[in-house]
Amino acid sequence: MNSALKDQVLAGKTVFVAGGSSGINLGIAQHFARAGAKLALISRSEDKIAAAAKTITDEGFEAIGMAADVRDYAAVEGALRQAHDRFGDIDVVISGAAGNFVAPALGMSANGFKTVVDIDLIGTFNVLRASYQFLRRPGASLISITAGQAVRPALFQAHVCAAKAGINMLTKCLAMEWGPSGVRVNAISPGPIAETEGMARLAPSPEAEARIKARIALRDYGTKTDIAEAAAYLASDSARYITGTILNVDGGSELGDAGGDALGPFS
Repeated sequence: MNSALKDQVLAGKTVFVAGGSSGINLGIAQHFARAGAKLALISRSEDKIAAAAKTITDEGFEAIGMAADVRDYAAVEGALRQAHDRFGDIDVVISGAAGNFVAPALGMSANGFKTVVDIDLIGTFNVLRASYQFLRRPGASLISITAGQAVRPALFQAHVCAAKAGINMLTKCLAMEWGPSGVRVNAISPGPIAETEGMARLAPSPEAEARIKARIALRDYGTKTDIAEAAAYLASDSARYITGTILNVDGGSELGDAGGDALGPFS
């Protein structure tokens, strides 16, 4: 998307980003700010979210950072109210706070399972539900960040698979309920994204990175910009007739293991 088009579709919009202190969500926030949007960011750490907002204001764009845990509905609602008081009706909500760790079900405590579900699923509900009263209606776009584990079982990821599957279904249910008021609800499912904490943990060496890339149809990681561009599209009027959709931005990861000779028996 060229600079002029980005300015056209995002200039003047108010965007609220949950989980915005780092990674994909901060990348979306920075991308939207450069396209003319006003940003309100939340995360649990006051220091981290202040630093994240500063990366935007240092470039001359408008942003505020607020400490709020997505598991605390009242705190989320308070942050949304503060964003609304500062910038007016909210046009776009990005809900991307997430937690993860690798563990078999028998090696995971009930509290560990609950923590991930609380952050990912309950946190997404809290952000979307609390945002409704502050949205521009009609016209608002809500975008959650889900993951391939929502539809693809994975070893040692029972907690994440359950939470992300819930996000996908929540997306579809809210799209049905809130569509009549002109609110669109979608989700983005990223594949392996470069320069993120998650991939640094999953592929800590060049050899591990090469093994992962060899299984992806497009044979490469995506970038934070790839996800931000997808979010910008879903937030724009170009996507005015899209709701209840889970948009895979994953290089074909959801297709399954694409390792081996791409030409198969015809090579």
